[in-house]
Amino acid sequence: MSHLFSPWQIGELKLDNRIVIAPMAQYSAKNGSAGDWHTLHLGRLALAGAGLLILEATAVLPEGRVTPVDLGLYSDDNESALGRVLDVARAYSPVKVAIQLGHAGRKASSQVPWEGGKQIRSTEPEGWRGIAPSAVPHGPEEEAPIELDSQGMARIIDGFAEAAKRAARLGIDGIEIHAAHGYLLHEYLSPLSNHRTDAYGGSLDNRMRFPLEVFDAVRAAFPAERPVWVRVSATDWVDGGWDVKSTVEFVRALRARGCDAAHVSTGGVSPLQRIALGPGYQVEFAQQVKSESGLPTIAVGLITEPDQAEAIVADGQADAVALGRGVLYDPHWPWHAAAALGGQVDAPRQYWRSQPSRHKALFRGARTGMR
Repeated sequence: MSHLFSPWQIGELKLDNRIVIAPMAQYSAKNGSAGDWHTLHLGRLALAGAGLLILEATAVLPEGRVTPVDLGLYSDDNESALGRVLDVARAYSPVKVAIQLGHAGRKASSQVPWEGGKQIRSTEPEGWRGIAPSAVPHGPEEEAPIELDSQGMARIIDGFAEAAKRAARLGIDGIEIHAAHGYLLHEYLSPLSNHRTDAYGGSLDNRMRFPLEVFDAVRAAFPAERPVWVRVSATDWVDGGWDVKSTVEFVRALRARGCDAAHVSTGGVSPLQRIALGPGYQVEFAQQVKSESGLPTIAVGLITEPDQAEAIVADGQADAVALGRGVLYDPHWPWHAAAALGGQVDAPRQYWRSQPSRHKALFRGARTGMR
């Protein structure tokens, strides 16, 4: 039996297989609200046959958006709009759906990628001032963020908690807290971006304090039977920055607080990063975090081939694999992986006739001999 297509669970959430669709920003919301594009996009991904679909990075406050067109979950309108999208997806797919909640920190107020992705300064139309643990800009040409005080941090914690409550009302199956890729929680963790001298800066324990407070607030606000986990950047790829040893300590602290898994990525906090790209280049970090923390991990990053994904799970390097760009390019990647590895996937009955004759058991529940 294929390891990739064996059942798995995050906390109490049972999943049919170990393929995760990674959160991928679409830059297509209006005032934080999902629209027709999200219905098309998420509807397509819901039919992919993955065990878990994680919705794109979703801001917990308006100023926490990366771009003016990021998805948000900070208002009744946001909640209602996303609910309509989820209703359509659930009508035709049994896939479990999680949401990634985050705050962009000093990387907020940016152009969309296809317009260059540069910072929109607070003096420009649609721009606003970013916030961060320290008044240190992401890049030398960028506007410095506002250093957060205790009231600002409390507002952000409340924003995460309220977004978690909204996610619960929407029936979302799990929450991934975004503490990676140079956004606010990662900014607190990394000594490259956190220059504070109070209880939230300096030592590793101090730099972990605010992200752990956010986790505690989300965990308390979300139903106990539904899992909460965290996406981490295991290394900044910069000397003197956040590293895998610190990541392991952070994940151990999260585990002690009831965290259910770690989704292990890398980088994003500094333009000086030197990433060693290659197939599965982040898997070794997921393996180390898993072995040294004891927490289940999801590996991500240039995992593109079914045999590669199968080996990662079979060899115990990670408990599941996440795909982003690969699923955008091939929305039926899980189908093709199941055909290659002898697995089964859920597919809508309207598509059962596409099953190749040599793979009669590819689609779960499908009947042969359809006209």
